[in-house]
Amino acid sequence: MLQHIQESTVAEARRATDDTAWDMSLAELKAFIALYVRGAYCGKNFDIGSFWSEEWGNTFFISTMSKNRFREIMRFLLFDRKETRRCRLTTDKFALMAEVWQRFTQNCTACYRPGPAITVDEQLFPTKARCRFTQYMPNKPDKFGIKFWLAADVNTKYMLNGFPFLGKDDSRPATQCLGESVVLKLVEPFIGKGRNVTTDNFFTSIPLANKLLHKNTSMVGTINKNKRGLPPSVQGRGELFSTKVLKSDKITLTVYQCKLRRNVTILSTQHQHVAISTDNKRKPETVTYYNRTKPGGPLRYFTTCWILLLSMPVCFTGAENSIPRRDFMLQLAQELRAEWMASKVALRVDVPLDGAD
Repeated sequence: MLQHIQESTVAEARRATDDTAWDMSLAELKAFIALYVRGAYCGKNFDIGSFWSEEWGNTFFISTMSKNRFREIMRFLLFDRKETRRCRLTTDKFALMAEVWQRFTQNCTACYRPGPAITVDEQLFPTKARCRFTQYMPNKPDKFGIKFWLAADVNTKYMLNGFPFLGKDDSRPATQCLGESVVLKLVEPFIGKGRNVTTDNFFTSIPLANKLLHKNTSMVGTINKNKRGLPPSVQGRGELFSTKVLKSDKITLTVYQCKLRRNVTILSTQHQHVAISTDNKRKPETVTYYNRTKPGGPLRYFTTCWILLLSMPVCFTGAENSIPRRDFMLQLAQELRAEWMASKVALRVDVPLDGAD
């Protein structure tokens, strides 16, 4: 992945500047990436140039590379080869990032074995970049961005698989709804092992539940009461904190009156019998399970290495893996730039001083 980015960036810089001598090594690229550490200093909304300020600057940035060199690399940074882009865009709207993203998700899938519960959701990467698939979602904190479909491990929020929403997908069968298609594609590497998939009402449907069951995978999710195939009895209201349980074959529907004027319907193929709690709210087991396996926070895409470290047994690492996320980011940044810093020291040593033999 890094070599592909390096080659694409160097090619773009030489094309744009007409300077065939322009170069950037893999070590320098990793040092450039290490400067993402500004997030650990809460510098997301700071002017990037302030990190090189003589008075207030950060020594990590100043010693890694100059501000001008950082901006130069940022100017030419590419994730694809520009000379073949036009041809690739005819068949892939995500061509500018597709090769790197595919390798990244392949690594995410190969490097981690998820637990018994997986969750599927959407997330908006905020951006106002001009492209054909930028979305406007008024219900999100950042209104504009690129929407990604994601599958994550429930326990760690480790991103297992994902792909962007690029508009109409001509490869999707006409009889298959979008939510069903997304879930089947995301969880395909993990089915057949007795896991459960938790979804919200955009994805949940009876046909999807049956297809997953045939692949030894259960599903729990909220479902709209007007979805095709649901009995009329799911409509209407009951007493506060009352529960209605309906069953058909291996599918269980739970209708829970969580508020006076609002109830929630849960479809489950994992629960063949639904226990009711004995507290004041008398929550059914399916609702409790859904709340526990459908985290509402953002998924952790780019801290996958940290999650892998925390998941390793002590026998592999020799110590308890309890490093805080911020400390891990600082340590990773040091390791990313280590080769580049060593080469700079070696270069200074090799340059003879004036008057020396």
